[in-house]
Amino acid sequence: MSEKVYVWDKFVRLFHWLLVALFAISYISAEEVEWLHVYSGYTIAALIVLRIFWGLIGSRYARFSDFVPSVASTRAYISGITSGKPTRYLGHNPLGGLMVVAFLVMLTLITLSGMKLYAVEEGKGPLAAAPQIHLISQAYAHEGYEHEDEGEGDEFWKEIHEFSVNLMVLLILLHVAGVVMSSRLHNESLVKSMLTGFKEK
Repeated sequence: MSEKVYVWDKFVRLFHWLLVALFAISYISAEEVEWLHVYSGYTIAALIVLRIFWGLIGSRYARFSDFVPSVASTRAYISGITSGKPTRYLGHNPLGGLMVVAFLVMLTLITLSGMKLYAVEEGKGPLAAAPQIHLISQAYAHEGYEHEDEGEGDEFWKEIHEFSVNLMVLLILLHVAGVVMSSRLHNESLVKSMLTGFKEK
């Protein structure tokens, strides 16, 4: 009987599945239910802060020091994939580790741009009192340009927010494809391990 190893702690698993649910809620409610979209976004932001904190002091496989890969290890893993014999990792493999970092960066951009957009459009949220970015020089911001400047500010943050969300969706699709591929290559269920916390050694 194969020995099982406890890899994904309770926080990592809770973070993962809450993030899946909250991102789906935020995505679906974006144009329909503003309050739900806003508060699911706030919750995602809080989760990101907690995950970064846990990446510094958490359990072994949750720490950045365990899964943020070097260039050499990433190249070696990609070479292993192309040859059909990639090295198996109990925690995140190098590509999985890079994906975690990409997720954290993109979710930070999504939540910050969303809060800024909410502040610009509604005058609400934690960034409502933050300095505004002026896209038109003050030398030209006379009465004829003031309204245009405000509108451009809305569009600026809206475009950043939408672009980052779309890029996040692409990353999610790549992540799912990577999970399927890795599960087949190593004959294991990565989804099951993220539910139970255990992997076979």
